[in-house]
Amino acid sequence: MRKALILAAALGLAFSAQAADIGQVKVSKGAVEIQRGGTKLAAQVGTPLQTSDVLVTGADGSAGVTFTDNSLVSIGPNSVFAIDRYSFDSTTHAGEFEGNLRQGRLAAVSGKMVKQSPESMKIRTPSAIMGVRGTEFVVQVDEPKR
Repeated sequence: MRKALILAAALGLAFSAQAADIGQVKVSKGAVEIQRGGTKLAAQVGTPLQTSDVLVTGADGSAGVTFTDNSLVSIGPNSVFAIDRYSFDSTTHAGEFEGNLRQGRLAAVSGKMVKQSPESMKIRTPSAIMGVRGTEFVVQVDEPKR
Protein backbone atom coordinates (compact mmCIF):
# COMPACT_ATOMS: atom_id res chain seq x y z
CA MET A 1 0.00 0.00 0.00
CA ARG A 2 2.79 2.42 0.92
CA LYS A 3 4.64 1.75 -2.35
CA ALA A 4 1.44 2.44 -4.29
CA LEU A 5 1.03 5.81 -2.55
CA ILE A 6 4.63 6.76 -3.23
CA LEU A 7 4.27 5.77 -6.89
CA ALA A 8 1.02 7.73 -7.21
CA ALA A 9 2.64 10.80 -5.64
CA ALA A 10 5.68 10.53 -7.93
CA LEU A 11 3.47 10.24 -11.01
CA GLY A 12 1.42 13.23 -9.90
CA LEU A 13 4.57 15.33 -9.51
CA ALA A 14 5.85 14.22 -12.90
CA PHE A 15 2.59 15.20 -14.62
CA SER A 16 2.35 18.56 -12.85
CA ALA A 17 5.99 19.31 -13.72
CA GLN A 18 5.16 18.75 -17.37
CA ALA A 19 2.18 21.12 -17.52
CA ALA A 20 1.78 22.64 -20.96
CA ASP A 21 3.43 25.96 -21.64
CA ILE A 22 0.85 28.41 -23.00
CA GLY A 23 3.06 31.41 -23.58
CA GLN A 24 6.14 33.19 -22.35
CA VAL A 25 7.34 36.42 -20.84
CA LYS A 26 8.70 38.64 -23.62
CA VAL A 27 9.31 41.81 -21.57
CA SER A 28 9.94 42.15 -17.84
CA LYS A 29 10.87 45.42 -16.14
CA GLY A 30 11.14 46.12 -12.43
CA ALA A 31 9.44 43.88 -9.88
CA VAL A 32 7.55 41.11 -11.70
CA GLU A 33 6.79 37.63 -10.39
CA ILE A 34 4.79 34.59 -11.36
CA GLN A 35 2.84 32.80 -8.67
CA ARG A 36 2.53 29.13 -9.58
CA GLY A 37 1.14 26.46 -7.28
CA GLY A 38 2.22 28.14 -4.05
CA THR A 39 5.67 29.16 -5.31
CA LYS A 40 6.93 32.51 -6.58
CA LEU A 41 9.16 32.70 -9.65
CA ALA A 42 11.01 35.68 -11.06
CA ALA A 43 9.32 36.60 -14.34
CA GLN A 44 12.41 36.89 -16.50
CA VAL A 45 12.34 37.23 -20.28
CA GLY A 46 11.78 33.76 -21.73
CA THR A 47 10.04 32.33 -18.65
CA PRO A 48 7.24 30.00 -19.83
CA LEU A 49 3.70 30.50 -18.53
CA GLN A 50 1.10 27.88 -17.66
CA THR A 51 -2.61 27.88 -17.02
CA SER A 52 -3.37 29.00 -13.44
CA ASP A 53 -0.27 31.22 -13.25
CA VAL A 54 -0.75 34.63 -11.64
CA LEU A 55 1.42 37.54 -12.80
CA VAL A 56 2.09 40.18 -10.15
CA THR A 57 3.87 43.48 -10.78
CA GLY A 58 5.23 45.90 -8.21
CA ALA A 59 5.10 49.70 -8.23
CA ASP A 60 7.99 49.79 -10.74
CA GLY A 61 7.02 46.62 -12.61
CA SER A 62 5.55 45.84 -16.00
CA ALA A 63 5.45 42.73 -18.16
CA GLY A 64 4.67 41.71 -21.71
CA VAL A 65 3.47 38.20 -22.52
CA THR A 66 2.98 36.40 -25.83
CA PHE A 67 0.62 33.41 -25.84
CA THR A 68 0.74 30.45 -28.23
CA ASP A 69 -2.06 31.90 -30.39
CA ASN A 70 -0.01 35.13 -30.72
CA SER A 71 -2.22 37.08 -28.30
CA LEU A 72 -0.21 39.82 -26.61
CA VAL A 73 -0.89 40.98 -23.06
CA SER A 74 0.87 43.86 -21.30
CA ILE A 75 0.50 44.27 -17.55
CA GLY A 76 1.22 47.62 -15.91
CA PRO A 77 2.55 48.54 -12.47
CA ASN A 78 0.80 47.33 -9.30
CA SER A 79 -1.17 44.70 -11.22
CA VAL A 80 -2.40 41.20 -10.49
CA PHE A 81 -3.47 39.11 -13.52
CA ALA A 82 -4.50 35.46 -13.25
CA ILE A 83 -4.63 33.11 -16.24
CA ASP A 84 -7.70 31.08 -15.31
CA ARG A 85 -8.12 29.03 -18.49
CA TYR A 86 -6.20 28.72 -21.71
CA SER A 87 -6.32 26.21 -24.52
CA PHE A 88 -5.39 26.60 -28.16
CA ASP A 89 -5.35 24.20 -31.10
CA SER A 90 -2.70 25.44 -33.52
CA THR A 91 -4.28 23.51 -36.41
CA THR A 92 -7.90 24.73 -36.14
CA HIS A 93 -7.18 27.92 -34.15
CA ALA A 94 -10.00 26.94 -31.80
CA GLY A 95 -9.44 27.76 -28.16
CA GLU A 96 -10.41 29.49 -24.98
CA PHE A 97 -8.73 32.24 -22.96
CA GLU A 98 -10.09 33.40 -19.62
CA GLY A 99 -8.11 35.81 -17.50
CA ASN A 100 -8.85 37.71 -14.31
CA LEU A 101 -7.47 41.22 -13.76
CA ARG A 102 -7.77 41.56 -9.99
CA GLN A 103 -5.92 44.86 -9.81
CA GLY A 104 -4.02 47.24 -12.04
CA ARG A 105 -3.89 47.79 -15.76
CA LEU A 106 -3.85 45.42 -18.71
CA ALA A 107 -3.64 46.03 -22.45
CA ALA A 108 -4.16 43.23 -24.95
CA VAL A 109 -4.08 42.46 -28.64
CA SER A 110 -6.04 39.33 -29.44
CA GLY A 111 -4.52 36.50 -31.45
CA LYS A 112 -5.59 33.72 -33.76
CA MET A 113 -8.26 32.17 -31.52
CA VAL A 114 -10.34 35.37 -31.40
CA LYS A 115 -10.11 35.68 -35.17
CA GLN A 116 -11.47 32.12 -35.39
CA SER A 117 -14.06 32.47 -32.58
CA PRO A 118 -14.72 36.03 -31.41
CA GLU A 119 -16.27 34.87 -28.12
CA SER A 120 -13.26 32.76 -27.09
CA MET A 121 -11.46 35.42 -25.00
CA LYS A 122 -12.85 36.78 -21.72
CA ILE A 123 -11.26 39.03 -19.13
CA ARG A 124 -12.86 39.28 -15.71
CA THR A 125 -12.47 42.13 -13.25
CA PRO A 126 -13.92 42.42 -9.73
CA SER A 127 -16.98 44.18 -11.16
CA ALA A 128 -17.36 43.04 -14.79
CA ILE A 129 -16.69 40.37 -17.41
CA MET A 130 -15.54 41.49 -20.84
CA GLY A 131 -16.03 39.34 -23.89
CA VAL A 132 -13.31 40.38 -26.31
CA ARG A 133 -14.68 40.66 -29.82
CA GLY A 134 -12.27 43.20 -31.24
CA THR A 135 -8.54 43.05 -31.56
CA GLU A 136 -7.19 45.58 -29.02
CA PHE A 137 -8.35 46.79 -25.61
CA VAL A 138 -7.18 48.30 -22.34
CA VAL A 139 -8.76 47.75 -18.91
CA GLN A 140 -7.92 49.15 -15.49
CA VAL A 141 -8.98 48.03 -12.02
CA ASP A 142 -8.32 50.55 -9.27
CA GLU A 143 -7.52 49.50 -5.72
CA PRO A 144 -10.56 49.71 -3.46
CA LYS A 145 -10.72 52.91 -1.42
CA ARG A 146 -10.32 52.32 2.29
